Amino acid sequence: MGSSKSVLSGRSLEELRALFSPLPPFRAKQVYRWIIRGIRSFQDMTDLSRELREALDSRFTLYSSMVSARLEDPDGTVKLRITLEDGAKIEGVLLVDGEGRHTACLSTQAGCPMACVFCKTGALGFRRNLDGGEIVEQFLHIRSAAAGEHKSPAEGPEIANIVIMGMGEPLLNLRELRRALGILTDPQGLGISKRRITVSTSGIIPGIFDLADQGPEVRLAVSLTTADGELRKRLMPVTLANPLPRLKEALAYYQRKTRRRITLEVVLLGGLNTRRRDLEALADFAAGLEVVVNLIPWNPVAGMEFEGRPLVQPAPREITEFSEALTKRGIGVTRRLGKGLGVSGACGQLGEPF
Repeated sequence: MGSSKSVLSGRSLEELRALFSPLPPFRAKQVYRWIIRGIRSFQDMTDLSRELREALDSRFTLYSSMVSARLEDPDGTVKLRITLEDGAKIEGVLLVDGEGRHTACLSTQAGCPMACVFCKTGALGFRRNLDGGEIVEQFLHIRSAAAGEHKSPAEGPEIANIVIMGMGEPLLNLRELRRALGILTDPQGLGISKRRITVSTSGIIPGIFDLADQGPEVRLAVSLTTADGELRKRLMPVTLANPLPRLKEALAYYQRKTRRRITLEVVLLGGLNTRRRDLEALADFAAGLEVVVNLIPWNPVAGMEFEGRPLVQPAPREITEFSEALTKRGIGVTRRLGKGLGVSGACGQLGEPF
């Protein structure tokens, strides 16, 4: 897929103006708007002269990545396998809820260095960070998938929300994520509200402080899974360098700076983190923070084990009792449905070997 041409999608309007110099600035704005509308060819830019379209085509390319597979679940979920310019592969997901709202789930890395034992992506290892343009291109590919084959993306259903919950740890690629979010939220472009964007981290403490201080003011979710420190170290090695007491300090700081509620994501693993001690530890961790706990019953991945024993889904009774006990303690609880299970597109199931 390699090309010597400069890639235009995923660039800010200012970057396009610099690339197109000495053309007048309004030309960059025309191209920028066409990219936002989802066109795939310079020839479709009908308000540019044929000569200009041919000149642009000789110097630039619109996309650096391509959709190499599209998998559709009967529940409406669409998982895209995307091949990047260097051959690395990532996955992005289009989710549709019961009310027909569309959400784009984006990746920030090819693979993941965090090695959480319950996550397929973590088992792949880490290849590299994505650049901001590749993150934006994912969104454009997903929006095209939402529109279907017979509509332009701009005429398709609105993407109501973006969740940065795909492959990788976003706060280890915060510079490029910021660049991508700047483009996605640009009022002159896609204009997506920051309030409709959620970034999920496994608990990278420096990144949380950085996000609190430098923004953007998106919603924050933390993949906690358990607040039992010893168990979390074994399930999520990130805990070794980012211990729970310090993580709570970072979340309290983030909340003071942003005044936003934080989501604590808890992947429920049958017989592992649904004990009374896990419940009490979680309640203690949440104390003093404005949080909602999102319970995520583990989505099965073949062959995944913890200390020599296969991981299993929690029993319905475990989920109900855990949820009710949290509610009794005054902690808000939501439950994430396992959307996309038929295409391995649910939480923890993403992972195309590279």
